[in-house]
Amino acid sequence: MAHPLLIEGHELRLPCAKILQNMQSSPSRITIKDNHSMINTKRVLLLEDDEMFKTIIKEFLESNFYEVIAVNNGAEGVRAVLKQEFDVVICDMMMPKLPGDMFYTAIERMRPHLCRRFIFITGHRGNPKINDFIKQVRGTMLAKPFHMDDLLEAIAFVQVKTAIR
Repeated sequence: MAHPLLIEGHELRLPCAKILQNMQSSPSRITIKDNHSMINTKRVLLLEDDEMFKTIIKEFLESNFYEVIAVNNGAEGVRAVLKQEFDVVICDMMMPKLPGDMFYTAIERMRPHLCRRFIFITGHRGNPKINDFIKQVRGTMLAKPFHMDDLLEAIAFVQVKTAIR
């Protein structure tokens, strides 16, 4: 007889006798977040000046086991990149102080290996300057508003693209 292990509402049947011997008569409960340290997380740098949008993206990614460092602009982004390494960089194109294209140029000089890890986000899809820049750097772009699943797909695409080279 398999004893259920409940993981945040999902039931997993474990028929292994040794596990069953160690379990009490009631199902054990663990939460995924409690075991977050056991998962190999990816570190994401998020540059977004809209506080609400930044919070939504950050919380969503953290709920999907990404470690997220969120900053308001490119100048703060440069400081973050100097302090640590990132697996993915999600960069808004229109920000105060240092916009996305200038931030990318700064990173290209400081940490060129990060350039393949960028996902650009913008609410200015029809802006020719932005479109030309994205084409020039062969960047991955999401137009706001976007579905969060599209963001996860873009992250997966960037990770595969990075792993290939």
